[in-house]
Amino acid sequence: MFTLAEPPLFTRLKSASSVLIAGAGGGFDVYAGLPLAFALRGSGKRVHLANLSFSPLDQLDLDDWVAPDVAAVGPDSAGSDDYFPERTLARWLSARDLPSTVHAFPRTGVRPLTAAYRTLVERLGVDAVVLVDGGTDILMRGDESGIGTPEEDMTSLAAVAALDGVERLVVCLGFGIDSYHGVCHAHVLENLAALDRAGGYLGALSIPSASDEARAYLDAVAHAQAATPLRPSIVNGQVAAALRGEFGDVPLTSRTAGSELFVNPLMGVYFAVDLLALAASVGYLDRIRDSETMIDVGLEIEDHREDLTRRARRTFPH
Repeated sequence: MFTLAEPPLFTRLKSASSVLIAGAGGGFDVYAGLPLAFALRGSGKRVHLANLSFSPLDQLDLDDWVAPDVAAVGPDSAGSDDYFPERTLARWLSARDLPSTVHAFPRTGVRPLTAAYRTLVERLGVDAVVLVDGGTDILMRGDESGIGTPEEDMTSLAAVAALDGVERLVVCLGFGIDSYHGVCHAHVLENLAALDRAGGYLGALSIPSASDEARAYLDAVAHAQAATPLRPSIVNGQVAAALRGEFGDVPLTSRTAGSELFVNPLMGVYFAVDLLALAASVGYLDRIRDSETMIDVGLEIEDHREDLTRRARRTFPH
């Protein structure tokens, strides 16, 4: 039973004691889950962090691998000095005396990633998994004019959908950012409305800029930007700017030079949905369930969209 007094996202997680927050799309996606992680930890829950990784995990020591396709990255793990978001986050956590393990999944297909999630859920005693997307392209059903960069998001979505016995949710942070990947955000809202009709939309939740969660997130993002100057997170950089109250074409890094940004308060809002309802809305998810590699996933998505009638782009009428 949902009420206005409590966000449905937290209602669904109320009975959970051990929550895994996992970046769905790789890169710095796990950072988008930090405000939620801090809030849940503050309410007394055990919180674990994981990420589908773009990092060269083959540089890790054998002792860091807890199972096939699951690594436990810590502050001292071996790896690239130029780009290793999981270790960067582990170091930030360790410096603040917080649990500092960030689990990493290599980029595989759905079948091995599902096995990896099952292993991690059992190993950690997890009773709820929250997939986090920096941006909103995980909400794309496949028939939109543009679907962003879906391979990693959909691999994660299909893998977690195959788990049993755990609460499964999806949250997105950074509304509007995926327009630079071809996503029409009128379609994002249309998809959320359809999920609402199906009982799968859990509402929107602003991160208060004056909250402890926001301050910790801003500190973590600033630390990551300094540690990864050649490949800073564009998504989290814009979300952080929004939480600082900045607006419009805010200069961030050399990676956004030449692009006109539209930083705004909606970027600091979590949109939450039921994971199974979202999975049921994706037209090609069944086609990728047995995939072994990310290349398999990409090919299946391309095949599905080849002869599909796509929804035309539309603009906000206001």
